[in-house]
Amino acid sequence: MGSWSGHGAAAAAVVLVCWLCFAAAGVGAIGANWGTQASHPLSPDTVVRMLKESGFQKVKLFDAEDGTMNALKKSGLGGDGWHPQRLAVHHGHQHEVRREVGRQERLPLPQRRRRHQVPHSHLISTLSGFRVKMWTWYVAVGNEPFLETYNGSFLQTTFPAIRNIQSALVKAGLGNQVKVTCPLNADVYASSTTKPSDGDFRTDIHDLMVTIVKYLSDNGGAFTVNIYPFISLYSDPNFPVDYAFFEGASSPIVDGSVTYTNMFDANYDTLAWALKKNGFGNLPIIVGEIGWPTDGDMNANAQLAQRFNQGFLTHIATGRGTPMRPGPVDAYLFSLIDEDEKSIQPGNFERHWGIFTYDGLPKYQLNMGTSNSRGLVRARDVKYLEKKWCVLKPTANLNDQKIADSVSYACARADCTSLGYKTSCGQLDIQGNVSYAFNSFYQKNDQDDVACGFSNLAITTGQDPSTGTCRFGIMIEVDSAFSWKLQQLRSDILLMLLLVVLQLCLSFL
Repeated sequence: MGSWSGHGAAAAAVVLVCWLCFAAAGVGAIGANWGTQASHPLSPDTVVRMLKESGFQKVKLFDAEDGTMNALKKSGLGGDGWHPQRLAVHHGHQHEVRREVGRQERLPLPQRRRRHQVPHSHLISTLSGFRVKMWTWYVAVGNEPFLETYNGSFLQTTFPAIRNIQSALVKAGLGNQVKVTCPLNADVYASSTTKPSDGDFRTDIHDLMVTIVKYLSDNGGAFTVNIYPFISLYSDPNFPVDYAFFEGASSPIVDGSVTYTNMFDANYDTLAWALKKNGFGNLPIIVGEIGWPTDGDMNANAQLAQRFNQGFLTHIATGRGTPMRPGPVDAYLFSLIDEDEKSIQPGNFERHWGIFTYDGLPKYQLNMGTSNSRGLVRARDVKYLEKKWCVLKPTANLNDQKIADSVSYACARADCTSLGYKTSCGQLDIQGNVSYAFNSFYQKNDQDDVACGFSNLAITTGQDPSTGTCRFGIMIEVDSAFSWKLQQLRSDILLMLLLVVLQLCLSFL
């Protein structure tokens, strides 16, 4: 559920994202989505080392900027370190997604901040900067452009964009090593019944889908799809919980001689049947995103996330694949690290897909199925700010209207998605909730003194207010590239002061 801002010609505009598959990748090798919609992201060098030490064999990068690419180069990419088989570079806008049972819907997000956009020339330069001939790359064009909620906005632009990128790669002499794909939502195909064998492409885009699939096949591309059982459970309280996991279902789907006991296999094979019916039964399928969040919803916690992700890893590690597609499954867990600046329009869980916390701590352990994996390894050499927190003053009157206003202000500008019914901080009392909101704002703004004011309702403390499953975080240090946040904070406070002065002046008129 990687996200990007902007609409326009979404399928044709360029935003650089890379997928890396390391040479150790074999049967059931797993990758991770590395997003950077965080106020204080870990350094690229730290993340690359964390990936290697944790045993991830592939990674999909969002915002593949120079720092990220340089970190990969320094890691020994293609040399004596990692020996990747495939790198895919993603062009296009990504948007937050809300998926519902049987289909997956995208919500427009006009207020998302615009991400780094990259011209074709930069793509070619980026690809040329690596030892391309040592592995196969993928270029992903657009992201889920045919969602029904788009009302056909990108039906005319997506396929031309795919052809343009492919042509640019061929002209650059990269056509044999670099392949094209287009990440698609599962709503581009469906079954007229619950059986995967009745799957086909959506009727309103059927011909266009066949055209695109043929082009991908002719040029050595792959079909990329995002599959999220969690969203089905989130959207439908009657969805059978056991069907989302991999231990067997009490009400499986019987399709002829095949019995489906989990949603992933059924969804994957619905696509496989759609491809086969249209003459492309051998087109490779990539699961671009699959995962489970750990907070922000009653069904989002570390226990269920570990259950799902470990179940999925074990499921694909056998190499048996699905009934329609025996063999290895090419997949990327979503996601690697929590991102506190993702839109929560689809749900509060959007900021909690990470296997690791914002500061690189594993939320749970996973057996990655590789001989050199020690399980998930925390990020090393992470530097934190001082051990101090911003909390509500014990003497504050909880009936003071300024408290509610201050909490609203803090949560609108920081992350309060761990507060709520059956979330990690759902057990806090009123004072705890207020303190959590204040501290979230304070930490996001680098513990600046002015960020712990709140009309003189807050105070800093050296005593950790964390309790139970609720963690009051301390922010990590970042480089000067993020100093704009502090400048923005000071600007906001100055504006508030000016408004107060203006109100006082008007009161004397």
